[in-house]
Parts: sequence; C-alpha cells; structure tokens
Amino acid sequence: MKLLLLGADGQVGQALRPLLAGLGSLRACGRAEADLEEPAAIAALIAREAPDVIVNAAAYTAVDAAEDDRDRAYRVNAEAVGAIGEAARKRGALSVHYSTDFVFDGAGHGAYAETDTARPLGVYGASKLAGDEALAASGADHLILRVSWNYSAVGRNFPLTILRLAATRDGIDVVADEYGAATAASLIAEATCTALRQTLADRGKTGLYHLSAAGSASRHELARFIVAEAAAQGAVLALKPENIRPVRAAAYGLKARRPSNSRLDTGKFSRAFGVELPPWQAGVRQLITTLIGEGRL
Repeated sequence: MKLLLLGADGQVGQALRPLLAGLGSLRACGRAEADLEEPAAIAALIAREAPDVIVNAAAYTAVDAAEDDRDRAYRVNAEAVGAIGEAARKRGALSVHYSTDFVFDGAGHGAYAETDTARPLGVYGASKLAGDEALAASGADHLILRVSWNYSAVGRNFPLTILRLAATRDGIDVVADEYGAATAASLIAEATCTALRQTLADRGKTGLYHLSAAGSASRHELARFIVAEAAAQGAVLALKPENIRPVRAAAYGLKARRPSNSRLDTGKFSRAFGVELPPWQAGVRQLITTLIGEGRL
C-alpha cells in the first residue's frame, strides 16, 4: 500500500510519519515539496505518486493573519482540499483530512457533535469549513477528523508557551473563558492510524468525526495544571500556579474571535473505531516527562 503524507513537517505530521510508515510505503512531503498554496501542483503530485491513501496534515493556521489574508487561507484550506479530494476520487484513494473546532461559534454549552450546525466566527474557521465541504462534495472516500487545542513537544503551541513563560516570569495572565481539551499530536496520530486501518477494511466507516482527548478545562485551568505538573516532576520554574491570573479573552483584543466553547463530542469516533480516548491530563503529563527527559525543561 502506498501512502502520501502532506504537511509532514508540522506537529501532527511529525507524529504521523513513523506510524504511517508502518502501514506501507510512505512518501512524506513538507511544504517545500507540496505547497497547498498551489492546488494544481498538489493534484499533479497525487497523480504522479498514485497513492492508495492521502493524509493531509497541512493547513493555513494563522488565525489572526487570516482576517487580512482571506484569499490565501481559502486557497490552502479549501481550494487545495477540494483538489486533493478530486484527485483521490479519480484513483479510488482514501483521503484523510484534519478539520478544527473553529468551525463552531462556541456559543453552545455542551460538547459539539458532528451533526451540530457549524457557524465559524472568522476567516480561518470559515476556510476550514469550506475545505470540509469541498472534500465531502468531491465524492472521494474520506475521513475528516475535527481536532482541537493540539500540541506536541515541537513547534509553537499553548503548553510550550506556558512553560517558556514559567521559566522566567513570576506572574502571567491567561484566558479563563475559553474551554476545550488539550490534545497531543501523538494521540491524534495514533487514533488516525487506528481509524485508517479499519476504514481501509470497511469503507462504510468513512465520514466526519470529532477527535480530541477526553474531558475539558479552561485555558487558565490548563495553564495552572501545566505549571503544577512541571514542578511536581522536578522542573525549576519562576512561576507558581497560583500566580497565573484569570482574564477574559476580550482583554487581549485579538483580531479574530475564538470560540469560547471548543468541547467536541467524540462518542461517534469511539463507537465506530473501538477507541477509548484518554483524559487530556495524561497527554500533558507525558509532554512534561518528555521535555524533562530531553533536558529541555
């Protein structure tokens, strides 16, 4: 089986590479080899490689910049995804694609199910929703996995930012009115491969799924947990959990609005693929253990 991974240099892409390589012959492409700003070139790459599976872990993710860069966001997150779907349909390939909690407005109080109406607040979320719709409309067999608050031990993400600040600051402000589940890229990659194997055997499992760690917390609660857990594992930090101050998201004055509720109902994914998703705390603990083990914390 031949697999093509797009976005191989990103957080999820890096976590996927070794796992996908265990499923067959893998061609992993970063942006230099497969730039989604050129949808026609992506379609041509798929035609040349002739993969059985296409996993797209690439996206335009600059949430605030997207407000002033609408054309580029839609080209990467929607047009290119539609081109991937069309190319996959032509050769009967299975296409795996990652979506986001930003397709919802966050006004609901419970966890969002796949059947809930998407109402993006900004260009980023709208462009990702357009990509979901383009892939579904392409007629290709597909898995669309909506994820939220993902992080890893590399790149730029919320847990690493909190730990960086905690090393030198004795007090910080963190948003307390946004809720979600911090989800490790490694969990996303492992769950993806489980779903991929089963879907290849049973194409009736294609479709849209929500995928995140279990449970939820505010960003403020998450930040306090990160700092407390790092200290418990022996990290020497200037910041104490009680000195992380709660603030409202509006205080930051960011260009793009974020959903206040990013909770995702993952019941459909768990039932379809027999996966029990672990609590978000487990992934954060493992991240800190990894960073300490590597001498980075």
